[in-house]
Amino acid sequence: MGNTSLTDTGSVQSVDRAIAILEILAQRGESGVTQIAADLDVHKSTASRLMSSLLAHGLVEQVSDRGRYRLGLGLVRLAGSVTSSLDVVSGSRAVTRALATQVGETVNIAVLDNNRVLYVDQVMGPSMVSMRSWLGQSVPTHCTATGKVLTAWLDKPERLAARPDSWEKLAPNTITSGDVLEKELAQVRELGYAVAYQEMEADFVAVAAPIRDVHNEVAAALVISGPASRLNPKDFDSLGQIVKASAAKLSGNPNYWRE
Repeated sequence: MGNTSLTDTGSVQSVDRAIAILEILAQRGESGVTQIAADLDVHKSTASRLMSSLLAHGLVEQVSDRGRYRLGLGLVRLAGSVTSSLDVVSGSRAVTRALATQVGETVNIAVLDNNRVLYVDQVMGPSMVSMRSWLGQSVPTHCTATGKVLTAWLDKPERLAARPDSWEKLAPNTITSGDVLEKELAQVRELGYAVAYQEMEADFVAVAAPIRDVHNEVAAALVISGPASRLNPKDFDSLGQIVKASAAKLSGNPNYWRE
């Protein structure tokens, strides 16, 4: 019985370490076994065994022959199973496709994940110059239109908890203080939509509005995004109203738009 307990403990530890590897690769993009072993504070052979298991299941893949690894396509299958079960995603495609066509930009749906924003669905816009895929990406709350929308209507203690771990300046217009962020969130509540103009990345612009559940609580954010060359400040209010209207269609009754 004691041996079984030790085996179970070792199995749980291996699972924890495997998950940690996936999180490291999600943040870093790609990494080698030596670096991962150092991050986990384990022997290189242990990290190598864990990586081999993840590789066999398609959860990571090797980057050519350089001995480096990145997240694998097997995660896309798993992520698809999750997002398709979310009410806010499962019935949204008719609306998000129409919005992408109307504004000519990429449309995403995002949810709050502690003090980060997680993108759970995406419809690419028709532009020949498309922005990169945000599906599955996790980004800060304070410098994104989605993050502002997802936190603006929270009670103050929850808003404080959703603040970033650091106020690093990421782009020309990144908000770098709590006082400025609070003023911005007050404006979001007044307008009913949020804008992030070159706040997370230079030349990146986004306009978002809240998707509310049947209790009128903010459940997700609907957002359009594109380069500053196409999304001009003079158009922010009209775009905000368009995104608000689309978000309203998804609010309250997620099954209404189910395809």
